[in-house]
Amino acid sequence: MPTYVFKAMDLAGVPARGEVDAVSKQDVADQLKQRGLIVVDIANKYRSRELNIELWQRVKPAEMAVATRQLATMVTSGMAILRALQVLETQTKSKLLQQTLAAVRHDIEAGLLLSDAIERHPKIFNPLYVAMVRAGEAGGVLDESLRRTADQLEKDASLRRQVRAATIYPALVISFAFVVLIALVAFLIPVFENVFKQFGGHLPTLTQFMVGLSHLIRNQWYILIFGAIGLFVAFFKWKKSDMGRRQWDAFKLRIPLKIGTVVQKVAIARWSRTLSSLTSAGVPIMQALDITGKTAGNAVIEKAMGEVISSVKSGGTISDPLRGSPVFPPMVAHMVGVGEETGALDSMLAKIAEFYEDEVAAAIKALTSILEPAMIILVGSIVGVIVVSMYLPLFDVYNQIK
Repeated sequence: MPTYVFKAMDLAGVPARGEVDAVSKQDVADQLKQRGLIVVDIANKYRSRELNIELWQRVKPAEMAVATRQLATMVTSGMAILRALQVLETQTKSKLLQQTLAAVRHDIEAGLLLSDAIERHPKIFNPLYVAMVRAGEAGGVLDESLRRTADQLEKDASLRRQVRAATIYPALVISFAFVVLIALVAFLIPVFENVFKQFGGHLPTLTQFMVGLSHLIRNQWYILIFGAIGLFVAFFKWKKSDMGRRQWDAFKLRIPLKIGTVVQKVAIARWSRTLSSLTSAGVPIMQALDITGKTAGNAVIEKAMGEVISSVKSGGTISDPLRGSPVFPPMVAHMVGVGEETGALDSMLAKIAEFYEDEVAAAIKALTSILEPAMIILVGSIVGVIVVSMYLPLFDVYNQIK
């Protein structure tokens, strides 16, 4: 059972500190309330262990969508927010989400608003979530804002599932091709190498390369492993940097075989759905544009949102900067302009989101039909190159005999 340290005060304002063994922070808070103390702070005594646990824990988007939908339903039915959070805490299966909900409930009991309480947990509740809840609290329509947030999370989770399903097949084929390559180079080429030694003479360049690769895999495999690890670490560090993220996101939009098209449509669907949810919830347009750029998941769209914000600040429109952005098709800029003119920007953005979500589903099916023969050609080419490299010396011997 973990140990917690607490800071509290009694009704007279006298501070109190100590340690308590409890199952969770909420259990500590309940014990202190029974002793007539007002909780100020509760922390895990062994913070390094807590951090190591949280490092490997995460809340899945589908779990967040279900939890938000349940919370919206309970709030709509008239249940108090504290009671709703308590019920939600007992229903969710995610341990991290349980702990987060308990901490949120504790902060609300201490006098914070729901939006302020969830803002303390940015790894669980992103800026979009916080802004939607804050807008609902300000307008007295928290239940409606929670329903819209649940819709947004469900749509986002659906897009993620579609993209993940589309990447499973290519990943399996590429992994299989890599295993076949390693097996052929490590076990087949040495057999031919012994035959080549009996022939003597100079080996073709392609054969020499394959023989050298075979020696490297069999005798110095650790160089390949450390080299691969170094490349992966360098790649992820580069991708996390500002310049690397911009370059990588721009590259993803230009990947051939219609992969870049799918990436673009996914980004536009997420962007339009997010901005529609925020504007319909009553979030100020400047804040909505800023949040949309940060949660779009693509640096190109984030840059475009910066240009849109500058345009709006100077009295311009949202649609004009979109027309000059390479990531937004002309249709999107035109529909956004119509929405601005008619005062129905949120509904127009929702229509754009629905259109591109359908486009994503169709594009993924088309992508799968394209990738299947491409992967077969890839595997066949790898095996073909290895076989040809082994038979080239035999052809030379035949020509000499002839």
